Amino acid sequence: MTRSAADVGAGLEPPRPPRPIRPGERIHVVGAAGAGASAAALHAHWAGAVVSGCDPGGASPYSVALKSAGIELAWRHDPAHIAADRPERLAVTKALTAIAPDEPELVAARSAGIPVQAWQQVVADAAVGRTLVAVAGTHGKSTSAGWLTHLLVDAGRDPAAFVGALLPVALTGGAPATARQGRGGAFVVEADEYAGNFDAFLPEIAIVTSVDWDHPDVFADLDGVVEAVARWLERAAAAATQPPTLVANVADAGVERLIDRLAAWPGRLIATALVDVAPQRLGGYGRGIAERFHTAGGATRTLIGRPHRLDPDGSTLEIRGLGDSEEPHEARVQTAGRHNAANALGVAGAALALGLEADEIVRGLATFAGVGRRLERLGERGGVVVYDDYGHHPTAIHETIRATRQREPGRRLWAVLEPLTYHRTAALKNELGAALATADAVVVADIWPGRDPDRTIASPQDVAGAAARVNAGIPIATPGSVEATASWLAGEVHPNDVVLVMGGGRSYKIAELLLHALDTR
Repeated sequence: MTRSAADVGAGLEPPRPPRPIRPGERIHVVGAAGAGASAAALHAHWAGAVVSGCDPGGASPYSVALKSAGIELAWRHDPAHIAADRPERLAVTKALTAIAPDEPELVAARSAGIPVQAWQQVVADAAVGRTLVAVAGTHGKSTSAGWLTHLLVDAGRDPAAFVGALLPVALTGGAPATARQGRGGAFVVEADEYAGNFDAFLPEIAIVTSVDWDHPDVFADLDGVVEAVARWLERAAAAATQPPTLVANVADAGVERLIDRLAAWPGRLIATALVDVAPQRLGGYGRGIAERFHTAGGATRTLIGRPHRLDPDGSTLEIRGLGDSEEPHEARVQTAGRHNAANALGVAGAALALGLEADEIVRGLATFAGVGRRLERLGERGGVVVYDDYGHHPTAIHETIRATRQREPGRRLWAVLEPLTYHRTAALKNELGAALATADAVVVADIWPGRDPDRTIASPQDVAGAAARVNAGIPIATPGSVEATASWLAGEVHPNDVVLVMGGGRSYKIAELLLHALDTR
């Protein structure tokens, strides 16, 4: 059974057109140690607001930047925060409203007549006056948003950004954070489709990396995801003063369906694809796009990328369509995996729409080293290499395992997953098991519930059993908590092994604890 966006965001005000944040405006951020809410707190602070926050989950990798900025957080929800901090609005994560819409702190704010909004509204307000570039898609959002931010920084454009993964110090200028201040013309945001999270963003340029069935608690099927993304893009076009630009990976089957759904969309399309994946699609767009899309007199470009070499160190892309000339441009990228070659093309398309030159685009593609928890190599101890990754969907897991093998050829690969939410695990357990079974050994930790109110519908053993049915000879274990999983792994791994830890909850602790245990073993 699915829930509507209104159900998940119960008690939140609907998205409104963005308005500038007033200097001195008092904003309280609930769930401020999360990836997105922490970015909202930082952008509000940089805009001159007086920011307070709370999070009962305690300190996180995302709260470090808030502390560095002087934003104090309380480690509990408490109605007293409303009287003490005297906020003019609350910015709230739907991870809370999905399970506790009547949490007392939220009730106290509503009783006092204080607007309670999704934190995305604060980020949208912080972007007023900039060119908003939104990166959407089931997979690759954080990598692509971080990559575009890096490319713009490298080109001297000083963008502002919200990215759902930690950006390195080289991009933030301070502590690693999911936000970058920036004073240039572009504001890059990661736009998540879950329960209307992206509705506050009305981009002038949008990247859609992929459209896959995910979030089964709100989308009954792939058509539901396609429709949500299409309606979002239509709202953005309706609000725009000039036709917006869509950069779309048309090699993705779900994006192909999205483009068909947007037949009357009044914007410009930059189509991207790895041509050996879908040459017929890209060729068709190159010839027929003007008839399918109203371009308002603007030239429609087709961006064609073709990887002609994949090796353990990265991908070399031959990219056509970056400038007035059709001569190819070659960019060697540091990120592994064919999915990242596709992401690179989307980044290039958005940079092209922002007016960057071909040499700036190629240089920025080649110098990007990645963002936090996206195939992040945390270290090597005693011959055991440990990676940390946010992958939690079967498609992402499958591609991340392939990319890890590309980067670490010849090693035994352990795929370690902390499944994210019970509904996703229940709906996709067979696909999760099949993806994990492409590794050499599988470990499934306890499920991270997140915003999921029903914890009875799935178990780690369901996923492990699905993996065993695909590959009966593969070693499989379900040790329990993230702490128990790290401890178990420390006793099982051997030199020349690679451990790939994946998940969206506390899975990063498995990688950290495993490295510590290997230090002392």
